[in-house]
Amino acid sequence: MSTNTKTEIVKVGLVQMACGQNPDENLKEAIRGIRQAAEKGAQIVCLQELYRSQYFCQVEDADRFRLAEPIPGPSTEALGPLAKELSIVLIVPLFEKRSAGLYHNSAIVFDADGSIAGHYRKMHIPDDPGFYEKFYFAPGDNGFRAIDTRYGKIGVLICWDQWFPEGARLTALAGAQFLFYPTAIGFQDFDAEVASKQANAWETIQKSHSIANGVFTVAVNRIGKENNIQFWGRSFVCDPLGEVLAQASDECPEVLVVDCDLSLIEETRRGWPFLRDRRVDAYQNLTRLYLDSNDR
Repeated sequence: MSTNTKTEIVKVGLVQMACGQNPDENLKEAIRGIRQAAEKGAQIVCLQELYRSQYFCQVEDADRFRLAEPIPGPSTEALGPLAKELSIVLIVPLFEKRSAGLYHNSAIVFDADGSIAGHYRKMHIPDDPGFYEKFYFAPGDNGFRAIDTRYGKIGVLICWDQWFPEGARLTALAGAQFLFYPTAIGFQDFDAEVASKQANAWETIQKSHSIANGVFTVAVNRIGKENNIQFWGRSFVCDPLGEVLAQASDECPEVLVVDCDLSLIEETRRGWPFLRDRRVDAYQNLTRLYLDSNDR
C-alpha cells in the first residue's frame, strides 16, 4: 500500500451515557457531554440511540409513547442552537413522533451552522426478548444516505442496522466517509454466559463494514443497568482497515474524541479496491429474502 503523507484530520466525538428516568435530566447530561467533546476539539459529535430516556423497549407498554417527540421538538430546539454555538456537526438520535399513531426510531444531523442537514429513520427493527421495537417503531422510509456536512459526508444507521452489510454498503456507495451507529445494546441474565462473545461479534461486524467499504465506523453505545439489560458500552471508532483507534469503558460513562484522517480512505481503497471489483451484474438475488432450492 502506498505511503500518503497528506492528512485531512476530522475530530470525532462520542458521548457514552448512563440514562436515568427523567428525560430533561438526560438532555442536560447529553449537553454536558457534547460540550466536553467540543472542548476537546471534536468537530462531529454523536449521541447514543434514544438518548433522552432509558431503553423503554424492554416491555410493550402504550404509555411509553409519551416519550416520543416531534421534529421540531425538545431535542431539536435545544441541540440545534448548541451545534451552531459550538460550530460542530451533531448527531441526535431520538424517538420521533411523526404523526398520530406513527413513530420512528430516528436521528437528526445538525450541521455546524445549526441547520438540519439530514434525517435518518432506522430501517431494521428488531423484535426479540427485551428488545420489542416493532411495537413502537415503524420501519424507516427515507433510505440509506450520505449527509453532506461542514466536516465531511456522514452516514447514520441505528443499532440493529449494525448487523446488515447491505445498509453499510449502500450508505458508503452514496459517498459516506463515516458510518455512525448510535446504539443501545447489552446483555440480559439469560445470555450473560455468552455476553463477551456477543460484544466481540458486535465489534467485529462493524469493523468489517469499515474494511469492506474503506470508511471510518463510529459506534456509540450506552452504559449501565436498566431493568433487565446491562448495557456494555465499549463505544469505539475504527479506521478503513478496521483498526480500533479508541474505545470507551464497558463500565462507565465516557466522552471520547478521536482523530480520523480522511486521506486513509483514498489510500486504503487504492490498496484494497473492493468497490472497483464488485460484480454488480451478478447480485440480483440480493433483493430476495431467501433462495429456495427451486430458485438456485
